Amino acid sequence: MGWDAKALREKRCEPCEGGVDPLDRETVERLRQSLHADWQVLDEGRRIERNIEFVGFNRVMSFANAVAWIANTEGHHPVIELRYGGARISWTTHAIDGLSVNDFICAAKTDQLLEAV
Repeated sequence: MGWDAKALREKRCEPCEGGVDPLDRETVERLRQSLHADWQVLDEGRRIERNIEFVGFNRVMSFANAVAWIANTEGHHPVIELRYGGARISWTTHAIDGLSVNDFICAAKTDQLLEAV
């Protein structure tokens, strides 16, 4: 699995209803290195998270709506916490209680969205 950020952004999420193992720590770290440096692996490797700062609440809401569009398009949904001036986004695959490639695909697409801002 040698995907860089561009390869992750071009990929589509595959439905995950369980029955597969979460990614191992080595794979998680390799994939995390393809993302923006602000992504952190948390909860013993079960989720990735990034805090993003914005100027003004309108930008926060625009970001949340754009991520919602990505999530609905990919069929893979994050936890987004909003506040004035920022947001925290977490990706995990609930069906396997851990990380899958889908989380990294969506994180890479989130990074691409933020690069355009």
